[in-house]
Amino acid sequence: MFDRAESTLAKVDPELLKAIEQENRRQEDHIELIASENYTSPAVMAAQGSQLTNKYAEGYPGKRYYGGCEYVDIVEQLAIDRVKQLFGAEAANVQPNSGSQANQGVFFAMLKPGDMIMGMSLAEGGHLTHGSPVNMSGKWFNVVSYGLNEAEDIDYDKTEALAKEHKPKLIVAGASAFA
Repeated sequence: MFDRAESTLAKVDPELLKAIEQENRRQEDHIELIASENYTSPAVMAAQGSQLTNKYAEGYPGKRYYGGCEYVDIVEQLAIDRVKQLFGAEAANVQPNSGSQANQGVFFAMLKPGDMIMGMSLAEGGHLTHGSPVNMSGKWFNVVSYGLNEAEDIDYDKTEALAKEHKPKLIVAGASAFA
């Protein structure tokens, strides 16, 4: 564990802090007319600067794809309930856009529906967008999953054999939610 008091931005990177302070002054002194550049309140800045920023949580509250999400579930459920109340809605999804769209962009640029792809198995650390049947990648493309060996390393020999056998047009190399 590190000493949080000793790792303030002023001590770690005063040059960066200066640029942030200058941007803060610019925002306070001007009216921003770009819709995507929202002027956030100190409360929102505090929440975004909290430990919640460190947490990635795929799925929905109570139905995540991996553990350690119990407090993020509380926060997301608060947001859902508040949006539903505000708009008188029966349901709400408060999740932001994500890197999944980047993967989707690559797939659509390089592949046609029905093409063969390879990606790491979700159960062994892959991402939903690597061919999981609950994601569009697993619905639009034929998928062969590769995985890990007993030492929990990528089984390169088996992966190579699968690639030679199935000849995928794209192999997704990467991992996300290692269990």
